[in-house]
Amino acid sequence: MTGARRFGTGVLGVGVLLGVLELVGRTGAAGDTWPPLSSVLSYGAGEPGRVILARATRATVAEAATGLLAGVLAGVAAAGLGLVVPWLRAGMSQLAVLLSTVPLIALGPVLVTTVGNERTPPVIAALGAGFAVFVAMSSAFSAPRTSLDDVFEVLGASRASTLARLRAPAAVPAFFDGLALAAPAALLGAVVGEWFGAPRGIGVLLVSSMQNFAVVQLWAAALCVSLVSLAAYGTLTGVRRASVRRFT
Repeated sequence: MTGARRFGTGVLGVGVLLGVLELVGRTGAAGDTWPPLSSVLSYGAGEPGRVILARATRATVAEAATGLLAGVLAGVAAAGLGLVVPWLRAGMSQLAVLLSTVPLIALGPVLVTTVGNERTPPVIAALGAGFAVFVAMSSAFSAPRTSLDDVFEVLGASRASTLARLRAPAAVPAFFDGLALAAPAALLGAVVGEWFGAPRGIGVLLVSSMQNFAVVQLWAAALCVSLVSLAAYGTLTGVRRASVRRFT
């Protein structure tokens, strides 16, 4: 299948899905809690919906970006440390798996009492993002040895030098793989963290909409954060393709 044909098939599929969403809302087949897609879009494009959504989205994106940065730094550092100090690798992997098995929503009350309401969203975002980056980078750093590894060893390069000059450049595509998964995870973590008393954000808007039965606003907020997540994933996937051409 050619690229143009795949693109056309994808557009057709999205069009069919959007049509079904509109039809279900118009006919009321799913009840009052499923509004027509056109109503949701009209709310997001008009006043005051556009202002409300933009303000909430900016807050959530800022928190997710902070958590993403912290999670990426922690994930890369932990994976690199596991390569430089091999006896730490197993322990850090087990710790990462343990943290990933704890539901993010269960950490909310604990974090609220320790770091506060405003810091809870970026912390939860960092936990979600850090695991994705750690797994990707650990897999890249643990790749089978190549002839270049033997050359570095013969030349007496240290583990840190081998990491910086050989393993890290080769792991750039894997890094963007992890980053493409980490960005949506950070956004989800920020939204979940906002449920626990944050002053602003999409999570706060979702809770407020549910409590006030503002169905259209609820769907508009969910659609807005979904579009931001898809945009982040698509952008980073494109960057990953470019990195593959450059570093492989």
